[in-house]
Amino acid sequence: MDRTTSTAPIVVARIARALTFLVYAFVIVALIILLLGFVLELFGANPDAPFAQWLYRGLKRVMAPFRGLFEPVELDGRSVLDISILFAMLVYGIVGLALHALIERLSLLIVTMRVDNAAARRRPSTP
Repeated sequence: MDRTTSTAPIVVARIARALTFLVYAFVIVALIILLLGFVLELFGANPDAPFAQWLYRGLKRVMAPFRGLFEPVELDGRSVLDISILFAMLVYGIVGLALHALIERLSLLIVTMRVDNAAARRRPSTP
């Protein structure tokens, strides 16, 4: 058995796992932005503060698919309860759990292929 042929599936699985890690990292960052944005809106943070401006820009990008799904509820003055953010957190959380399961599956697949390759190399060749 050729070494490049036997390691090709492992390389493909490792690339898939790396791409999944990148998407997983995006989901985690998105969840952090959503949580911080929800808290800032709920407590009526000053939107002119530099941190709030930066966070709201990120929140706008992360919330793009969910914006307008539910009507925000104004609580008191500047405080806002945005149910769309909570729904987005739920969806991103589910996606994160699915990606975590995919990473685990790909990692197990890589280990299994490595063990199989090592066992195949140890077996004596039959003429």
